[in-house]
Amino acid sequence: MMGAGKTTVGRLLANFLEKKFYDSDREIQKRTGVSIPLIFEIEGEAGFRKRETEMLSELVKTGNIVLATGGGAVLSAENREMLKRSGTVIYLRATIDDLWRRTRHDKNRPLLQTQDPRTKLTELYAQRDPLYRETAHIIVESGKRSARHLAQLLAQQLACSGLRMDEI
Repeated sequence: MMGAGKTTVGRLLANFLEKKFYDSDREIQKRTGVSIPLIFEIEGEAGFRKRETEMLSELVKTGNIVLATGGGAVLSAENREMLKRSGTVIYLRATIDDLWRRTRHDKNRPLLQTQDPRTKLTELYAQRDPLYRETAHIIVESGKRSARHLAQLLAQQLACSGLRMDEI
């Protein structure tokens, strides 16, 4: 989910694992030269999701990386399958309260630019949580730990688990 800490934890985890880090949303922005909110405004969510799938398809072919996806990447069955078969998927799970606290002032979250963003966040969580659970190899609560501590724990767990670490 947006605000769960994917980029922050992912970057730290990549450092611990000595892997390159990618954030699919940032890669889309670099490729297009515009912000995610502007892509949503011009192309709508469907246009953005198409770009997202194309970017994920490209990134999962890159080896030895940690990948933070956008929160809505799991909406596509194609993306869920692609991620699941390409590496170890970690779901950083946080409570609605934690997500709301982290995102409520962020104007770069196009799906939360509504009259009632907390209700929208709750709806997105209800829709996406089962999809995250379906896709994840590892589920970890991200709300009460520091990003650094969480990344260290994940690096240890991955090293001991024998799970693939090609992409996360």
